[in-house]
Amino acid sequence: MTGPAEEPAGRRPDERTVRRADERAEGPRVAVDAMGGDEAPEQVVAGAVAAAREHGVRVVLVGHARRVRDLLRGHDALGEIPIVHAEDALAMDEGALAGWRRPRSSVAIACHLIRRGHAAALVSAGSTGGVVATSRLRLRGQPGVMRPALAVVLPTRPRPTVLLDAGATADAKPEMLVQFATLGTAYARIRLGVAAPRVGLLTIGEEAGKGNKLTRRAHELLSGDLPGVDFIGNLEGGDLLAGAVDVVVTDGFTGNVALKTVEGAVRMAVTEMRAAIGSGLLARAATLLQRRQLRRLRDRLDPETHGGGVLLGLNGTVVIAHGASRAPAISSACVLARDLAAGRIVEQIGEGLAATRPNRFSRRPHPDPDPGPSPDPSDL
Repeated sequence: MTGPAEEPAGRRPDERTVRRADERAEGPRVAVDAMGGDEAPEQVVAGAVAAAREHGVRVVLVGHARRVRDLLRGHDALGEIPIVHAEDALAMDEGALAGWRRPRSSVAIACHLIRRGHAAALVSAGSTGGVVATSRLRLRGQPGVMRPALAVVLPTRPRPTVLLDAGATADAKPEMLVQFATLGTAYARIRLGVAAPRVGLLTIGEEAGKGNKLTRRAHELLSGDLPGVDFIGNLEGGDLLAGAVDVVVTDGFTGNVALKTVEGAVRMAVTEMRAAIGSGLLARAATLLQRRQLRRLRDRLDPETHGGGVLLGLNGTVVIAHGASRAPAISSACVLARDLAAGRIVEQIGEGLAATRPNRFSRRPHPDPDPGPSPDPSDL
């Protein structure tokens, strides 16, 4: 398979190339936003190539065809990974209007591939706000979902903990937090392999009456009859990394602040540990004796090994990697997206929501605005 030729605007493409690629491989295909991130497209392409070669992930790169093709040629991967041309890309400072302003961005085209059944998941290291806005517009929420939630994995013991929402919905309502519990439960089952995830509500006290109006009302709803959700009560910020629960539910504003605080604390701890390790001959000797354990600790705390956050509640799997992601992080994100799509995360969320009370979280359906011309899978 050769790299694509760039198509003039307005040409309506066919789907022959993507079908030919699909016939030769198995498993869900992951559409990778080649132009998103501080290190794009070089590190993104390198990560996609690593995911395909080392982990068997079926990827398609979406971005500026000529630049992506040249990079693939450098990896000797022109015949391995298809390309879909996108004439635009989201800037790293894009916000909520990105979906409307850039209908032909690489993220928008990748969403088209998902909607047309040529991909099952999207990976992007672009602006979180821009990716969330574009994905919400192009993929739409699953039936009954009021707002999507961004789920991230925290490196707790004895096993990781899912935190959501980490920034997708800053002004949440109590009913949305209840839905986030359902989304997080499905994610913990697939990602962490937890049969019956325990759910906690992040607030300022363990007692049911603690917190603001949002958390108090959310606690009331979560304490009711919610099929499939094992709610154990409130959780304070000091217990965020204690591993007391499998899923931590909060609004996007609080969750994003909590996540950035944890990331900063981990960076400081790693810096101090490195300084202590190199402080003397005895410390360096002890490091040699404990190098296996230290390597495991490094891998557990390294955000590049976790793949990124997952936007739950849409009609498609969306993984948002860190903006500064390099090739290893992109590769991990592709593996995560593949595994979630293979685990039918969208279907499991739909089943979980359907098990709640009829029309409890229903919303009026939105018209589909026809977000623009279809991508050209023949350019793959």
